[in-house]
Amino acid sequence: MQAITFQAIPILIDGHDTQGQLVLFDGQLVGVLARLDGDAHDPAMKSWWNLEAGFGPCETVGNDLFKTLDEAGAWVRQRIGERASRALAQRLTVVK
Repeated sequence: MQAITFQAIPILIDGHDTQGQLVLFDGQLVGVLARLDGDAHDPAMKSWWNLEAGFGPCETVGNDLFKTLDEAGAWVRQRIGERASRALAQRLTVVK
């Protein structure tokens, strides 16, 4: 099974350091998460993780928020699985 890992990194957002995480799938960057900790954020979302940038199968439009890193990792695994399923379906369609 291929691994989803996180690497802590500070991110400069709105003039202050924010806790960030690089999201890696099998050693490749698929996303950048930032922890919502500023005063501008909804207090109910404080400490949640926001997908600041997604790459490859995690490239998405919208506001993807995760309560925990485990939740973010599950979302990444789902996105990668969906992409693999689409690729397999395309190959099967071409073979027919």
